Amino acid sequence: MRFARRIAAAAIAIGLPLSGLAFLSVGANAEGVLPVQAPAPVLDQPTTHGMETAVFAGGCFWGVQGVFEHVKGVQSAVSGYAGGNVANPSYQQVSSETTGHAESVKVVYDPSVVTYGELLQIFFSVITDPTTLNRQGNDFGTSYRSALFVMNDEQKKIASAYLAQLDKAGVFPSKIVTEVTPYTNFYKAEDYHQDNAYTMKVNAGYLAYFDEPKIADMKVNFPDLWQATPVLVFAANASQGAPQPFLTD
Repeated sequence: MRFARRIAAAAIAIGLPLSGLAFLSVGANAEGVLPVQAPAPVLDQPTTHGMETAVFAGGCFWGVQGVFEHVKGVQSAVSGYAGGNVANPSYQQVSSETTGHAESVKVVYDPSVVTYGELLQIFFSVITDPTTLNRQGNDFGTSYRSALFVMNDEQKKIASAYLAQLDKAGVFPSKIVTEVTPYTNFYKAEDYHQDNAYTMKVNAGYLAYFDEPKIADMKVNFPDLWQATPVLVFAANASQGAPQPFLTD
């Protein structure tokens, strides 16, 4: 259920300050969003050349995509639906919580610049609350589950080792419930779901309150991996002022 989005939109419509909605914020304490500084992974992939792909599910895909679009070495970050049993699902179908899909982001990256382990570190530091089952903040349902859809045995080994490392170190107050599951499918979400954290073309209030802080946390906590200009699914066409497809595959 898109509870937090609806509440934020309703608050804006009636002029209620979003500062009064801290209880909705993903990964928040009483004061608002509080990022966790997850440690660097002990086990990581080699810094080899050639593009790799990783798929992350961490709640609303707008913020997940927005953060990864600002990571050096990321060639593309696309919002979509992963892990379900319906081909080419619509947003409405996924929202019904009947397809098995999770809102996800497919990241194509260069491991000579940013490794899979570093992407995991960013993911658990500023994007997802890995301790809430099928829920991020007040958005709940299986489509909001925290999950890593691993592409191969190497990713599975690295992801599983990192979750064990975080649990052993007590980084989070509760046990991590993030799924590590084999990749089976990914379907690109509708165009209006792409690049929202940058363009703020849908639910601007929600994006400003819930997703911009994640991007700001990425900039502060990972300055060596921060890139100010995001890689977008739709690159702006300066002459026409309209978004143009940015090919990723």
